[in-house]
Amino acid sequence: MSVLADRVERVRAAMGAEGVDVVLLSVGPDLPYLTGYEAMPLERLTMLVLPRDGDATLVVPRLEAPRVVEQPDVFTVLPWTETEDPVALVADRAQGAAVAAIGDHTWARFLIDLITAMPATTFRRASAVVGPIRMRKDPDEIAALRAAGAAADRVAAQLQAGKISLEGRTEAAVSADISNRLLAEGHERVNFAIVASGPNGASPHHSAGDRIIQRGDVVVCDFGGRLDGYCSDITRTVAVGEPPAEVADAYAVLLEAQQAAVAAAVVGTPCAEVDAVARRIITAAGYGERFIHRTGHGIGMEEHEDPYIVAGNDLTLAPGHAFSVEPGIYTPGRWGMRLEDIVVATAEGPDAMNRVPHELAVIG
Repeated sequence: MSVLADRVERVRAAMGAEGVDVVLLSVGPDLPYLTGYEAMPLERLTMLVLPRDGDATLVVPRLEAPRVVEQPDVFTVLPWTETEDPVALVADRAQGAAVAAIGDHTWARFLIDLITAMPATTFRRASAVVGPIRMRKDPDEIAALRAAGAAADRVAAQLQAGKISLEGRTEAAVSADISNRLLAEGHERVNFAIVASGPNGASPHHSAGDRIIQRGDVVVCDFGGRLDGYCSDITRTVAVGEPPAEVADAYAVLLEAQQAAVAAAVVGTPCAEVDAVARRIITAAGYGERFIHRTGHGIGMEEHEDPYIVAGNDLTLAPGHAFSVEPGIYTPGRWGMRLEDIVVATAEGPDAMNRVPHELAVIG
């Protein structure tokens, strides 16, 4: 049985457990996870119709059909022409479904049309069916995450070694430089390249702009992309010149919190407890109000997916769960800092995908 066919069988088993008659997947990562085909986000509908019993059909615009690699043991292809109604084709193949689970990324226009075309069907989110399966990465997926992480590490090492010029350049220029290096290291696309200098570092998702990086700045560099279908994500904070004592002291706390949270991420530990480990250390040092976001997010085919390392999430870590551990400390108007690794939970303990130094690198 192929990898894709095995995944489909596991989804069908989950459909039975959840009382779902058909899964409908359009744009988003669930579709390539089960079919190997990534749909373009078009006004023309692409949708996999996966019944709990019976054959699966990939309804696809005829002009997109040449991009589909057929998987006879998984689905058949049904191309539709410009004068056909694809929603009617989907509804016909899902006929009789009392409960349909629809992909979370499906455009609202298509969901509304399907609700009209299938008035007797109750719609649920497909993440309840496919999500728990996608959360647990298999060995090939972990290898892909490791390769993506290693490529991002090589760029981070260049940053820490001073090979990416900072002083006197704009954040935007440095962001473009990092992006180009990610591509040179094998990524097929860059998802983000945050460069936040000085006071901008206090904004966790700052958009790199025209601020010129100066000596004395603390610079948060958070970047990642996709390599062979799986995502990288790493954050390293660097100082341009020797940092003041308050920055060095805060970073020592951040480093302790991040490393403790990574060590706590063992199989069987609730996600909320991993978050709490980092938060307790930062709070005890007096920076609790400056740690303003969750400790981490899942990663895989998406840069943000389940499981989330956040207070209130009592899901226990299982082998194959992949996620970031990225506490931060932010002082509005002055500086910010964050430290991030991607970690996979294994039976042998937490396996970090990022290995470049974690200490505060001083550039220049």
